[in-house]
Amino acid sequence: MHISGSSALVVGGTGGLGEATVRRLHAAGAQVVVADVADDKGKDLADELGIHYVHTDATDEDSVRAAVAIAAELAPLRISVDTHGGPATGGRLIGKDGSPLELAGFRTTIEFYLTAVFNVLRLSAEAIAKSEPLDEGGRGVIVNTASIAAFEGQIGQLPYAAAKGGVAAMTLVAARDLSPLGIRVVTIAPGTVNTPAYGQAADKLEQYWGPQVPFPKRMGRSDEYAQLATAIVENDYLNGEVIRLDGALRFPPR
Repeated sequence: MHISGSSALVVGGTGGLGEATVRRLHAAGAQVVVADVADDKGKDLADELGIHYVHTDATDEDSVRAAVAIAAELAPLRISVDTHGGPATGGRLIGKDGSPLELAGFRTTIEFYLTAVFNVLRLSAEAIAKSEPLDEGGRGVIVNTASIAAFEGQIGQLPYAAAKGGVAAMTLVAARDLSPLGIRVVTIAPGTVNTPAYGQAADKLEQYWGPQVPFPKRMGRSDEYAQLATAIVENDYLNGEVIRLDGALRFPPR
């Protein structure tokens, strides 16, 4: 599938992974819509590249529908990449004081990291399905973001690991569901990518995580995620798969 001439929606497009993806898709000729809640950064990015920014709450149906509609007006919507984040809670299932992990926090993490991904997935698919088919009947591709925590969640990561595991599990089913419409679904599961989402200084993060990665001995870079997302879009035979992007890192228990 050709990126040029297509419309692309990037949810979470102001974050580290999202912004890098926005830049790659824009450089490849897509009409890109940045969908996020970080208005100042989103508007600055849109002004810089000459693209569109739409305030979008991934957990809200009307909000996502509005962003999808704008993307579909620019050109045939064929690309949806979801990199959004949100609040996440954690802690041991049973704390040192004997109390269980709070249900409310678990629900919040699932809402942002799983339910919202499903929301974007279904509404993007609805719009992509209305685009005219290309060669071999393909209409477009949806790229979601999991994490290697889906497979090796660390102690205290249960809500986040459950949410990302759900995203990974949806991938093949969604690809099968959407195959009659010519829509592919692929998930990227990053390892430790050095982005502001960690909330720590980049150099300190690198000192801690870099030596733990088998090779290359460093944290991942946002543009490496974007490079893979772009390759997924362009390779029509990539479908129904979860691709780890982690330098062969496997999370230890803690």
